[in-house]
Amino acid sequence: MKRAFSFFMPGGMLFVAAIVVVHMGELSASLPAIMNIYPYVVFAAAVLLGWRFNRSSLVFAAISLAIADRSLLFIAGNVPSAGMLEGIVFNAVCVLLPVNLAVLCLMKERGIFTIHGIVRMVFIALQPCIIAVFIKIDPSRLLFYLKYALVEGNVPTFITLSQPAISAFFLAFFIVGIRFIRNRGAKESGFFWVLVTLLVCLTTVKPGVLSVFYFSTAGLILLISVIEASYAMAFRDELTGLPARRALREDMLKLGSHYTLAMLDIDHFKKFNDRHGHDVGDQVLRMVAARLSNVSGGGRAYRYGGEEFTVIFPGKYADDAAHHLEELRKDVASSEFVLRGSMRPMRKPKKPRKGRKTLKKVSVTVSIGVAGRDGDNTKSQDVLKAADKALYRAKNAGRNRLAV
Repeated sequence: MKRAFSFFMPGGMLFVAAIVVVHMGELSASLPAIMNIYPYVVFAAAVLLGWRFNRSSLVFAAISLAIADRSLLFIAGNVPSAGMLEGIVFNAVCVLLPVNLAVLCLMKERGIFTIHGIVRMVFIALQPCIIAVFIKIDPSRLLFYLKYALVEGNVPTFITLSQPAISAFFLAFFIVGIRFIRNRGAKESGFFWVLVTLLVCLTTVKPGVLSVFYFSTAGLILLISVIEASYAMAFRDELTGLPARRALREDMLKLGSHYTLAMLDIDHFKKFNDRHGHDVGDQVLRMVAARLSNVSGGGRAYRYGGEEFTVIFPGKYADDAAHHLEELRKDVASSEFVLRGSMRPMRKPKKPRKGRKTLKKVSVTVSIGVAGRDGDNTKSQDVLKAADKALYRAKNAGRNRLAV
């Protein structure tokens, strides 16, 4: 459910809103006036925010959308309907735009005015130039290849795009979809819904007010998705997937007068790191974080830093929360952790190979300190310090235990 929500928000919501606007008479009638400012505001915001927060994928995707949108509008306004040039530009946009977006989704953020950024900018700028050169040389042959029938046979009449364009969209959806499954990021889901928006636009409307609206909405989806991704980077720990300390501080400000905080530390983590390596240490952190994310009693887990974690129990006394944390401690202690070798697959195979060496298993334990808000500790920071002191009492008492 959570994954489905993260996939749909915010791109899916904006896409649905765009469909509603297009098909509602009163809202649709106001689009011509809105289009005098909407695309320019979206493009300027995408470029400025992308530059400010070093999100080159947002900037180059916005440039790609703008080039495609203006090209379609220019041809529609200056070339007779059904002309060869109109067909070339339309089909070139349908083929190149989804491929460009998929590539930008895959690429890492390498800056805008860097060598990598300049190369990407030149790559995008060269595409309309190359199309223009081929139009001068042999437009009919170019159109033939853009509409080339990859599969022989009768194509259903409702499919309006050429087969190369359909293939380009299919490839882009596949790449972005796999990317989202691996990262579950707002950026990847944003690119997916941008592709959906463009596909609907290119198959249902002609270049004009509605196409500009769809292209601008695609830019808005990218803009908000990248902002969402930047927010997640600031407030969520990348290694464990838990909310980070900044999120903890904000949530502590929202606590009422009745709550409990817990500080948790992985026992002898430095020695474990020195013995098995930092990669294995990262695996241990992820394993403990996975257990913490499922803590009972309504607790919310955060990565505080290093091997330390924090759990908030809103509306619970310390004794009540201690019961759930004790169950968590036992769960971690009883869990055997399999060291992931360099040749071990990321997922468990259906048919394990025979004759392999026995995998090495280790276990880890945690110490937990618990403190509730009371007359001595009325501020959340004081409660957190009290929980930290309780944690040290648990460690000094022999570790792998809980102290209140």
